[in-house]
Amino acid sequence: MAKVLEPNATIVGREDLSEELAIFQVALDEALPEGDWFVPGQYMVIGVNNIQEPELGGVQRPMSIASEPAERKHVEFYIRRVAKPESKNPLTHSLFQLGESERVFLRPKPKGHFTIPGTIGPEDERWRIYVSAGTGLAPFVSIARDDISHGRSVAKTCVIHGVSRSGDLGYREELEAMERDHGLVYIPTVSRPAECPDWSGICGRAEDCFKDQGIEMLESKMGLESGSLGPDHSAVLVCGLQGTIGESILRLSGRGFVPAEKKIRKALAIPEERTPSLFFEQYDSDPVIDLEDQEILSQLRSGLGLD
Repeated sequence: MAKVLEPNATIVGREDLSEELAIFQVALDEALPEGDWFVPGQYMVIGVNNIQEPELGGVQRPMSIASEPAERKHVEFYIRRVAKPESKNPLTHSLFQLGESERVFLRPKPKGHFTIPGTIGPEDERWRIYVSAGTGLAPFVSIARDDISHGRSVAKTCVIHGVSRSGDLGYREELEAMERDHGLVYIPTVSRPAECPDWSGICGRAEDCFKDQGIEMLESKMGLESGSLGPDHSAVLVCGLQGTIGESILRLSGRGFVPAEKKIRKALAIPEERTPSLFFEQYDSDPVIDLEDQEILSQLRSGLGLD
């Protein structure tokens, strides 16, 4: 018999955007620590016991926090049910069977460095471009909520959210309100517009905003001079799956955006004095860049002026 988890938290809210996408609000049994008890952008480990096959025991996975530290009643997660799980005991399949008042395990200590202090630093005054695929939006929602609640400007924050269908645009109304009331730039984009005929907005994947036509649109929405997008006045944070991260790195290399990830920097022989301007948090295990592919490495070196 596999290890069974001892629940220490309760689902107090659940909003289903589709059959495979939901926002969960989870309250720990113990009171949250006083003050800013986590840094926006961090994650917590959530776990459940397998109900249908109890012999498989419990399963735990890290999930980015979408709520802000000032939220005292619950911790919020934006979660997709994995269609083709690699594990025989997938977390999301068990979690999506649970509703309000049902019990889960939540490891109390938040972790992670995909935060503003852990990347560009809180004193950085450049534009922040947050690129998210699907539920990769969660850490950016947390950061934006925290900025607004602390009276920090989000007028130089741009949130790009790529989804398959318009109904998958979680937090859409809230982000539109942030744009209207606080000057945040919100760019939702849909990759399967044929499946949502009412959609009249931008089409394509999140990383398509870094193709030539997408760059023009991005610069216009950010109020930048045409052709000027670069690391001198912007930093990019990407969260999601390998494809979005890898393509963002490749397409932005020609603009001079230097990745922060150590293995990539080593493979490209990027000098230490080249300050990183592109950071990422990955939700899958596939390499974001094939560091054995010399053609890709050559493209990156050329784009970054390293040849």
